[in-house]
Amino acid sequence: MHVTVCIVGFRNAGDIQGCLEALARSTHRDFDVVICENGGAEAFAALQGVLPARIGDGRPVRAVMAPGNLGYAGGVNVCIAQAPDSDAWWVLNPDTHPEPDAMALQVARLAVGDCEAVGSTIYLSDGRVQSHGGRWRPWLARAESIGHGGDLSSVPDPRDIEASQNYLNGASMMMGRRFLQVVGPMREEYFLYCEEVEWCLRGGKLGMRLGYAPGARVMHFAGTTTGSYDDMRRRPRGPIYLNERNKMLTTRDVFPSRLPVAALASFALIFLRFGRRGAWRQVGYGVGGWMAGLLNRRGVPSWFGS
Repeated sequence: MHVTVCIVGFRNAGDIQGCLEALARSTHRDFDVVICENGGAEAFAALQGVLPARIGDGRPVRAVMAPGNLGYAGGVNVCIAQAPDSDAWWVLNPDTHPEPDAMALQVARLAVGDCEAVGSTIYLSDGRVQSHGGRWRPWLARAESIGHGGDLSSVPDPRDIEASQNYLNGASMMMGRRFLQVVGPMREEYFLYCEEVEWCLRGGKLGMRLGYAPGARVMHFAGTTTGSYDDMRRRPRGPIYLNERNKMLTTRDVFPSRLPVAALASFALIFLRFGRRGAWRQVGYGVGGWMAGLLNRRGVPSWFGS
């Protein structure tokens, strides 16, 4: 099975270098890498200056410069379009280090034929589990990471993961050909956050099944580009606003009848999450995004930096 690894960069050539070094040790050999640089001509030149033409035993690597900042979904779609004949596309964050057998185990799970996309265990640099998969709570407009904060040495039952997950963590998700044929590309108007949730939920409504590859592990440094893992009171406007906006858009697009209830729940959760920690500026960012989602505003906010 030929896999195209899809990486979206934004002025973070160092992160991408680390990811490629990890991919070079992959035990699955039939793959290539496509990188979409969203950060403009200067960032693209910097990336090209450090990018190897091949990694491992000769796996090709190529970079494409986006015509502007397309966001994560737009960058993923560019990567996929560059390799239309692949059997699968592994969407991988630039700030991840996949373990050597992660690709092979996901390919093996996909090859069983009873699922159209596959996730893995994603863990943080301190060894804690970030997620084994994701569960979207439509009445709350809330994403929950299965196994978050758990011990990496504790092996989950893959049947339990597959029974409970309804989306894959966007830091690492392998999408099969049938998933793309049936569901189509990611929604670019989300720009950043929740795009993988909507993609998987949309797929689920169309009969696509999500698998989990036990033993496939990917380390994620998390938030190196967006600052979304900073201290609560130092988190920037962009990730908070877009996350809250896109929770409403996901509800509107996939579960429209639940929007009134989900909107109230999401509003309350903004105050519970940020207000109790004294992060009042961040409350304002969140409420602004929440309102934008209710008003069905999409795409790049006018105030968002280039």
